[in-house]
Amino acid sequence: MRIIVQKFGGTSVREAAQRRLVTNWVVQAVENGFQPVVVVSAMGRRGDPYATDTLLGLLANFPMPPETETDLLVSCGEVISAVVMAGHLRQEGLNPEVMTGGQAGIHTDTRHGDAQIVKLEPTRLKASLEEGHIPVVAGFQGVGSDGLVTTLGRGGSDTTAVALGAALGAEVVEIFTDVDGIKTADPRIVPEARTISEMDYHEVFQLANLGARVIHPRAVELARQFSVPVRVRSTFSNTQGTLVGPGRRVLDSWAHRDPDHAVTGVTQLRDLIQFRVTGPADAGTAWTFRLFDLLGRRGVSVDLINLFPDHVFFCVVGSVREHVERALGELDFPYQVFDDRAKVSIVGSAIEGLPGVVGRVMEALARENIRVLQSADSHATITLLLEKKDMEAAVRALHQQFGLDREVERL
Repeated sequence: MRIIVQKFGGTSVREAAQRRLVTNWVVQAVENGFQPVVVVSAMGRRGDPYATDTLLGLLANFPMPPETETDLLVSCGEVISAVVMAGHLRQEGLNPEVMTGGQAGIHTDTRHGDAQIVKLEPTRLKASLEEGHIPVVAGFQGVGSDGLVTTLGRGGSDTTAVALGAALGAEVVEIFTDVDGIKTADPRIVPEARTISEMDYHEVFQLANLGARVIHPRAVELARQFSVPVRVRSTFSNTQGTLVGPGRRVLDSWAHRDPDHAVTGVTQLRDLIQFRVTGPADAGTAWTFRLFDLLGRRGVSVDLINLFPDHVFFCVVGSVREHVERALGELDFPYQVFDDRAKVSIVGSAIEGLPGVVGRVMEALARENIRVLQSADSHATITLLLEKKDMEAAVRALHQQFGLDREVERL
């Protein structure tokens, strides 16, 4: 069987007109000789009747329910979407079969709200394909070892699609969204941002992990582990989008070892909070263990850590501010909070050890009088902490500085 997995996000299945476009993509796959497996997200976004955030809003006036009940509630959005999408496919004479994530063979741990896939048993899914059905799978969900429904966290439908693609040996996983691929920057900030035709897993993972929202980083990592080709493309156009795989066949970025060709994209993450925590006098660095150990046990992930003998800087996402302040209160460590932070990152597989890249970054920001508060780098990224008011100007400046609005000359 030539299997293709097609995942459609919330904006792609929001209304009947969009769902008819989805149906056309499935029909086209069949006409091209593929046996499709369709994965769907909940219909629409916040405010739409069956979107995940709308379902969560039904609980707003009640005491916090157990996580097991919350997962059961929000998993309904994808189930509704799958059943409705199956109706559209039947109208076109196709033979769909709706499945929950658990029925499709996705087994997870029991971390409700952010479950990890631990095993794939696609027996029913394979049987459905062999019988000539088109499985329509509710994304974002699985079943735990206790038999209860679990959800995979935000963006979990991407992970569902790639996991099923790996289990079935799919030729490609197509992630359909409302943009025409992975771009050199957020087009809402940089209108001239280009769609990148091909990227390797690592660069896409870094872009996704550092703020780009086109595909979930967990899905990219899963695709890399199982060498699953992934194409990110638009439901609403016939462009080819971005092919994500083990390496770019048309461009070897390491052949362009100069600052003008080292950067693939710019991304950003807004609404960060920076803490400056002061340790006890003459306590050495042992106090930092107490701090980060407690934050870790509270489930708080910290970012951009700078350590000094008597104080430390670090950042967290805004949603965990209360947890951090409660922990600091228990430790009785003095602290300051700066809630107007954002980070901007450049990503490129040829950045590592290349002289001149940092200088060009700072040159671009200096022209815009943008102050850098903290920085971090890896072999493929340089990340800068800025005041939130400077974020968009920094993205535009770096995009222009590294010529990302122009195609790099191909080998």
